[in-house]
Amino acid sequence: MFNIKTLNKISPVGLECFDRLRYSYGDDVENPDGIILRSASMHEMELPETVLGVARAGAGVNNIPVEDYAEKGVVVFNTPGANANGVKELVVCGLLLSSRKIVDGIEWVKSIKDEGDAVPKLVEKGKGQFVGPEIKGKTLGVIGLGAIGVLVSNVAVDLGMKVKGYDPYISVDRAWGLSSKVTHETSLKAIYESCDYISIHVPATKETKGMINSESIAMMKQGVRILNFARGEIVNTEDMLAALRSGKAACYVTDFPNAELVGEPGVIAIPHLAASTPESEDNCAKMAAMQLMDYLENGNIHNSVNMPDAAMERSGIQRVCVIHKNAPSMITQITATISDSGINIANLMNKSKKEMAYTIVDVDSKVDASLAETLMKVDGILRVRII
Repeated sequence: MFNIKTLNKISPVGLECFDRLRYSYGDDVENPDGIILRSASMHEMELPETVLGVARAGAGVNNIPVEDYAEKGVVVFNTPGANANGVKELVVCGLLLSSRKIVDGIEWVKSIKDEGDAVPKLVEKGKGQFVGPEIKGKTLGVIGLGAIGVLVSNVAVDLGMKVKGYDPYISVDRAWGLSSKVTHETSLKAIYESCDYISIHVPATKETKGMINSESIAMMKQGVRILNFARGEIVNTEDMLAALRSGKAACYVTDFPNAELVGEPGVIAIPHLAASTPESEDNCAKMAAMQLMDYLENGNIHNSVNMPDAAMERSGIQRVCVIHKNAPSMITQITATISDSGINIANLMNKSKKEMAYTIVDVDSKVDASLAETLMKVDGILRVRII
């Protein structure tokens, strides 16, 4: 029986993936093997030693101490692409809102509510102040060609836009899904200098924090429109406001409002609605549950943010899973320890991700629990599971 603790209200579609004969789940579960959550912060949470994996039903993991958990041998999963369509649709909405001054126009109409029969004439007289360009024929730059970036690029092509994409790490699968009409740029400078609209779809990291700043904005076209549905900290707020006030930027659409942005001219602040659809919540919860189950039951890792992806078909009697540092001779020490215990290895896989590594070993006989204790004595091994 596996115990799953929920830290948020999780979609029933996801929770129903857990077989009640093998899983118990809820917010009151003790000694959990796994945790599934959405936006709850885990930074101050005392993590039970029983936890093997944490699954975030969503893409961002800023609410989870990812690196600390890696050192404890706890795998952190996210669900890239599960909410991609919901985000894509709001980005398209953002493109239109940024061009046509629709939000300002709606607010102005509210101000003439009490004008009675004069409203139609006032509308015709006042509409000129809300004129904005069409997006057809304009150039959109998409920074980050993951699941969301690819969808945004493709729909923009369908809407008649010229699209340029930048992503030095685009995967083969994503590249196959990208429209052939999207121009692949090899530098951010090329995006900044040539695009009328720029949509950002990269994770928040040390490298991307504040990447949209006074220096990068200075390279952009006059009247550029910037859309941020990735993370708030990617855009420097002070520099963005300065660009809007000077006219360098015509509009900033963000799904991550802060006190400085709210109410500022040229800012369209959306209350983090990109993935707030029933479909996205269902998809994310289901994907998170399935990934957590496969790890707990089989030791396979899919879409981890702090461990390498590693999945192998079962081929032996039991499986030994080892989380360890990505250091020389680790595989040799693991296999030697298993062999010295008189156990034959049927199959093996090793994957690494930066300083972390993961080894799966299928063996042809039952394994005594003492093997895990022996392996844990090897310097650099963080966690051992026998399944």
